[in-house]
Amino acid sequence: MRHFLFSLRSGLAVMMLMTLLMISVRTLSALPSLPSGQRFVSLKVITGEDQGYTMKVSAQKRAGIDMIDLESMVRALRMSYRNEQGGLVVEESFGMPGTICTIMGDNNFVRIISRNPELPKRIIQLSSPPLLVQSRLLLSASQVCRLFSVWLDRDVVYNYASGQIRVRLDRKSLGESDETIGMVSDDVLSDAEGSSRQSEGRTVITGVEVKNRSNGAAITFSASGIAAQTSLVTLNKEGYTYFSLEKASCDIGALTKEYRGGVVSSVTPKQVAGAGLQFTIALDNRSFAINSVEFQRDNKHNRYVIAVRSDAGTDAMRKKEKELRIAQVLSRDIEKWRLDTIVLDAGHGGKDPGATGGNGTNEKDVALNIVRDLGRYITEKWPDVRVIYTRKKDAFVPLLQRGKIANQNGGKLFISVHCNANRNRNVRGSEVYILGAHKTKEALDVALFENSVIRQEADYTLAYKGFSEEYLIMGSMAQSAFARQSTLLARHILNPDDRQSVNKRAGVHQAGFMVLWSPSMPSALVEVGYLSNPGEEQILRDRQEQKKIAYTIFRGVQAYRKNYETSSMAAMER
Repeated sequence: MRHFLFSLRSGLAVMMLMTLLMISVRTLSALPSLPSGQRFVSLKVITGEDQGYTMKVSAQKRAGIDMIDLESMVRALRMSYRNEQGGLVVEESFGMPGTICTIMGDNNFVRIISRNPELPKRIIQLSSPPLLVQSRLLLSASQVCRLFSVWLDRDVVYNYASGQIRVRLDRKSLGESDETIGMVSDDVLSDAEGSSRQSEGRTVITGVEVKNRSNGAAITFSASGIAAQTSLVTLNKEGYTYFSLEKASCDIGALTKEYRGGVVSSVTPKQVAGAGLQFTIALDNRSFAINSVEFQRDNKHNRYVIAVRSDAGTDAMRKKEKELRIAQVLSRDIEKWRLDTIVLDAGHGGKDPGATGGNGTNEKDVALNIVRDLGRYITEKWPDVRVIYTRKKDAFVPLLQRGKIANQNGGKLFISVHCNANRNRNVRGSEVYILGAHKTKEALDVALFENSVIRQEADYTLAYKGFSEEYLIMGSMAQSAFARQSTLLARHILNPDDRQSVNKRAGVHQAGFMVLWSPSMPSALVEVGYLSNPGEEQILRDRQEQKKIAYTIFRGVQAYRKNYETSSMAAMER
């Protein structure tokens, strides 16, 4: 009998256990699964001295890049927000009176409105638009940091080595170096280079950061490894200070830096055989009255800090500093680039022939031949310059996609080649356009014709829903940073030998071309001639003439590049 009761109890226990397991399996299967590539990025927020918090922000890994969930990011920063169809509206009040930021999916432009109606709107143009995935906005970590840095005027940096975003909310940014806006922090070397050095116990200088202030500057050397013996030889009459570290090393190329607009002109490292590492710090003692150069060691953060103190307090110096900071904000997106990538866009293509001449010459064929020739000239003459084509064959490429190709490949110039047409068959000549509101009916007509191609794209009303008069103005505002370069480029293309002698008919025009709307770089659209003019059609369909046209455009780009590099060198020497 006892054996029977024991067997009965054991059977009941097994049945109960199986029931619980089945319930658990059903419960687990009912839980939502994470999307493919779902991960979390650590967000460290500093709110004061030794105060702050760390949270996890949702992200997705796409093509090896951390794409941050913007809604998760603003929640972690404890901001108020609301979802709009295809976008996010975020409110912040870190500074009075606060601002409202609107971010839309698949849109390069971010709009910022102050709660003070007297303050103007701001437009920030992203190099790549946020992706809209299942009602979530995803943006690359570097672009997230750049957006929040420029918008909030706070230090927001992403460390690729540790995969962490750091936000300082306790103070505004003060004279950031070029590397701090949306770029990787120089706190740590990559694992491949840093781990072996750290294991040896030697000092490795991993980053240099210069912060300008009203009374001088702070130069911070980030380090890994043990503390090094140091020496500082202060300012000589030429303006040089020498900072040496025994038994230390660094990446010489990565830490050779030049600066403009502040008391520090450059920082140049040199590896001294058998002695260690020496940094030569060039200070501008002609523009600034330097009082002292002092050194201190930050043991807590393994950093070496050099404080340069100069005269401050006068109204003139405050005004100069303010002007310098404004200039940095306006120019940091346009002054940091080197002319190493040129994007060439052959107008129309595939099912869209563009303009057609009386003898059947199609614009798409002429444009493609000229672009190929132009690309070959650039590659042959400038091996260090990469050429990107929006199309290299007779294929249909949507207008918006052309701008995305330029941005995704890090383009530094965007040149779109087209042929013109007019009801008046006597009209002839080449013209160059930049983005902007049209000033003449002729410019509007040309833009309307070139933009009409969108009607051949699938779902074009949805894809171009943001392209309205308001967004053209927004685009023009964001492109205004490149307006001077775009205008110079256009003038050089029209007349490579003397851009000042461009005649009125063949001058630089502006209009709302959709293909110029999204590229985040100096851009121009070249109308090489009129297919509607019988004489010009005959020229434009001739292969030898097409090569001559391509070479003329190349000479214009060549003159522009020479002018740009000369101007940049002169600015550095001032």
